Amino acid sequence: MKNINVRESIAAYSFLSPALILLGLFLLLPVLMAIYYAFTDYYLLTPDNRQFVGLENFIAIIKDPIFLQSLKNVALFVVCVIPVQIGSALGLALLINKQRRGNLFFKVAFFAPVVLSLVVISVLWLYLLNPSEGLINVILERVGINPQPFLTSPDQAIYTIVFVSAWQGAGYQMLIFLAGLQNIPSSVYEASKMDGANKWQNFIHITLPLLKPTSILIMITTLIAAFKLIIQPMVMTQGGPMNSTMTPVYYIYQTGFSDRLIGYASAMTVVFGILIGIVTFIQSKVSREDDS
Repeated sequence: MKNINVRESIAAYSFLSPALILLGLFLLLPVLMAIYYAFTDYYLLTPDNRQFVGLENFIAIIKDPIFLQSLKNVALFVVCVIPVQIGSALGLALLINKQRRGNLFFKVAFFAPVVLSLVVISVLWLYLLNPSEGLINVILERVGINPQPFLTSPDQAIYTIVFVSAWQGAGYQMLIFLAGLQNIPSSVYEASKMDGANKWQNFIHITLPLLKPTSILIMITTLIAAFKLIIQPMVMTQGGPMNSTMTPVYYIYQTGFSDRLIGYASAMTVVFGILIGIVTFIQSKVSREDDS
């Protein structure tokens, strides 16, 4: 019996070993290296001259106005994009949930932005939002609204990126919401109809509560994607104007690969990783309390 268990364990670990090796090489090892480099003054062009500097990088981060601004920007982005994207996705799912002619076309149309490259989408919207020649401002002028600066305004740039990101990602969440809606038994709605409930009451007291597990899943995935924001500000604004769209991931990228300050970039990575861990822990606790 013991020999059989040993053989089963060996067989199991032999199947797991490729995944474990890749996990160690591309996840665990980079994390350990980033933590080590965070305590050094590692400069990419002189890798052999790095010195241990203790907490100097972390002290510099606290005093770095650009990094602090990037944290504010990503917090604002998260607060804005989650309700906009989830609300849009739920609205689209409700629209195509009923059996209507042309539903397949609308499903494809709403989902199409998801399969496009973020770089392509960013460039497309960069042209559409051009302050002087963009199609959006042309339409606004036709209806009597003054042209807007959009991406060239420190006050509008981050909200413009929120809109573009929500437009791009809503189609994916729409399909998840659609699956959740179609899993709600029709008998529940029939019973509520017999009790005299209208559509709004059905939505508030039946649809939303039964979609709660789906909503939590979508909220978590949207939160993770929001914290990783880099492509849109990189392509559309380069973090400007006046660092109003700078994000931690983009700033870490600039510091590490443009300025070649690997030690300082690693320290920012550690700090940002800890902050994400704290936010994730709080969200998981809140989700568990809501489930109970």
